[in-house]
Amino acid sequence: MSKNISVDSIKELRDKTGVSVMQCKKALEEALGDSEKALIILRKKSGEIAAKKGDRELGSGAIGSYLHSNGTIGAMVVLQSETDFVSKNEDFRKLAYDIAMHVAASNPEYLSLDDIPEGDMKKAREVFEKESEGKSVEMREKIVAGKLDSYFKDKVLLEQSFIKNPDVTIKVLISEAVQRFGERVVISTFTRLKA
Repeated sequence: MSKNISVDSIKELRDKTGVSVMQCKKALEEALGDSEKALIILRKKSGEIAAKKGDRELGSGAIGSYLHSNGTIGAMVVLQSETDFVSKNEDFRKLAYDIAMHVAASNPEYLSLDDIPEGDMKKAREVFEKESEGKSVEMREKIVAGKLDSYFKDKVLLEQSFIKNPDVTIKVLISEAVQRFGERVVISTFTRLKA
């Protein structure tokens, strides 16, 4: 073990991320012992790993459900994986539950940016273009793009900040799950119910 990297710092990073001891150790070594930088390195790698596994077939999954304590709001999420070995894992099922709780709290309309109907995108674009009249063409494009991102960020599940850790989006949470479980993980559908 490297002089600079303590067992405690590896354990702390592993507890935060759930990834393997070796991956935590490598990230800490690359970050020269800085745990915050190591966390960024692991998140970057989790995105790369998720992209590589993006075309794998999903063969199993779990349904996560959440019912708010007052009994008037609930949500269900179908979280899929490649194998039942992963989908039966307690951490996987907890992730499905946490995402269902997030859906109940945040009420997203769409799963991903690709799910936004063209008509909705067009209407929003028209409103933001009108608001940016009088600016240069280049400035208008930047303003409209920024306003569209901001407007739809709250409506798209994968783009929302996770309620239990606002530093992480749901998309990043899924990428980290791919790294932790070693196979493709996808939210295939969700629903929110209100009495």
